[in-house]
Amino acid sequence: MAETPVSVRIAGTGRSVPEKILTNADLEKIVDTSDEWITARSGIKRRHIAEPGTPLSELATDAGRKALAEANVEPEELDLILVGTVTGDFKFPSTATFIQAKLGARNAASLDISAACSGWIYGLHVVKSIIKAGEANKVLLVGGEILTSMTDWTDRSTCVLFGDAAGAAVLRREEGGTGGVLSTYIASNGELTHLLYGPGGGSAHPATDRTLSPDMFTVKMAGREVFKHAVVCMEEAAQEALRRANLQPEDIDVFIPHQANIRIIEAIAKRFKFPSEKIYINIQEYGNTSAASIPLAIDEAREKGIVRPGHKVLCSAFGGGFTWASTVIEF
Repeated sequence: MAETPVSVRIAGTGRSVPEKILTNADLEKIVDTSDEWITARSGIKRRHIAEPGTPLSELATDAGRKALAEANVEPEELDLILVGTVTGDFKFPSTATFIQAKLGARNAASLDISAACSGWIYGLHVVKSIIKAGEANKVLLVGGEILTSMTDWTDRSTCVLFGDAAGAAVLRREEGGTGGVLSTYIASNGELTHLLYGPGGGSAHPATDRTLSPDMFTVKMAGREVFKHAVVCMEEAAQEALRRANLQPEDIDVFIPHQANIRIIEAIAKRFKFPSEKIYINIQEYGNTSAASIPLAIDEAREKGIVRPGHKVLCSAFGGGFTWASTVIEF
């Protein structure tokens, strides 16, 4: 007897961003830069930033509540909460445990994944596998960052890039269903860690009198090298997600790339011959929100009617590690 096929579907999405907005004009007052310089090199016009000391779980819980409400799922029904982040509330326990407590999701296990900007798709890969294995029925998957907590405001090459946000989705198991998460792909190359990293606070550089320099706790990035690898790896990831879903680029209704840099997005779109109307871009409003980037864009695109039921959506991301990942989702 043939097994009943199982699909993993997105039942609801949500997003949350801080109220405070930092524009390029604001940055001109604190660092040697200009709106023209930032826009030309990144496509960013403004970003949302949290007040210092704001825990990520605050944004993540808000996004999670919105996703649960749309999915008509109670917190007690969740089997797992998984969070992709590199800026969690504490070094431990996981930020997912704080979200669990704030939501009252007493029956959910809690887990964080550290894959930088690829974190949400890495999490989706794990969630899909767990649900298909029959180990969970309903999962809250969050991607969130408060990157301004590790931003060097004197470094004009990085401080103009980052914003704070959280995006969430409720994933549900459906017996005999079709569509949903059609494919996922994850990859990494640890030999390139020196190009994008945050050195302080781990076992290699624990907090001591010697390492408590603020410079140890901010993002370090070799921008040109990161750019080159990002284009190649995000293209590879997108191609692999399409192959695993048995689809061609022309089968995709909307392409949602990680919102890191407009030039990276344009380079990948050109390689796949995606017309501009098929590409969802919101980097101008939020900047690079790392693991929040993809779920935030998915929720916003759905709200605007750009992503609709039946649409096939391709997502591709690249982040420090290096990590890269992709997925095709049929809504």
